[in-house]
Amino acid sequence: MAKNFQRYKLRPILNCNMCCNYVDSHKILGQRLNKSQGLHPKKRTGITTTIVKCTNCDLIYSNPQPIPENLQDHYGVPPEDYWKPEYFNIDPIYFSGQIQKAKELINFQQGMKALDIGAGIGKGMLAMSNAGFETFGFEPSETFRQKAIEEMKINPDKIKLGGIEDLDYPENSFEFISFGAVLEHLYDPNESIKKAIHWLKPNGIIHIEVPSSKYLIVKLFNLYYRIIGTNYVSNLSPMHEPYHLFEFSLKSFKKNGKILNYKISNYEYSVASIYHIPKVFHPILKWIMKKTNTGMQLTVWLKKNKI
Repeated sequence: MAKNFQRYKLRPILNCNMCCNYVDSHKILGQRLNKSQGLHPKKRTGITTTIVKCTNCDLIYSNPQPIPENLQDHYGVPPEDYWKPEYFNIDPIYFSGQIQKAKELINFQQGMKALDIGAGIGKGMLAMSNAGFETFGFEPSETFRQKAIEEMKINPDKIKLGGIEDLDYPENSFEFISFGAVLEHLYDPNESIKKAIHWLKPNGIIHIEVPSSKYLIVKLFNLYYRIIGTNYVSNLSPMHEPYHLFEFSLKSFKKNGKILNYKISNYEYSVASIYHIPKVFHPILKWIMKKTNTGMQLTVWLKKNKI
């Protein structure tokens, strides 16, 4: 497909984005293709980038970092091409657990303001509005935003077009800010969290869901790649869907919190989905991941410290 031959600028990374540790001490994990690698990546042609792990906070990232000349090359696609069909079903309990946790942490009152960063087709915004928040959002994909307006009936004035790098809100605007499955797509997570902290009201909460750098299934695939004699890894997907640029650990946020002056109010690891492994093995793998906190997803809840 043509999307595998997009034009990129390759930006060298000198310091860890989350803890600022210098890259010379970081561990090279291997190479990542600009397409699905399958069981035999050496038989596939394409462009690779190097995948690296920070030895200070366990952030996993690509170096150099491939940045598309036009962001719409990544996300300006029909939403149906990006998500599975079941994603478009409106589930009344969608995002309800995250909203309930936010309400507990902020002592919720009707009409508090929420911001959905990377709002996608508007499902999170709809859920927050139905839960009593006055909800705003923004989305960098023109096609996703249009779907939010047409299908989810999101007020166009409430959902801006653009990325966090380009948009701004007044200081202390929101009680609840969500990066639901977003931060791993952003080119500067540190600066993005810094902006969100600025927009957050005192005693507000920031919700972040990200891929965990401890994910067991990725480690198993990386072991398989070593056994067959390759230096490929299955971490990240900087140049193909879903375009993940980072994997995070709890330590990543602890170190970053000291820089940006926030604390972790709550966190949890989730098993989430298991891909490319026969279902007969899923029960034992899920049990191991629950016991060892090596599931796919890490969720953190952040509060800014009082000055």
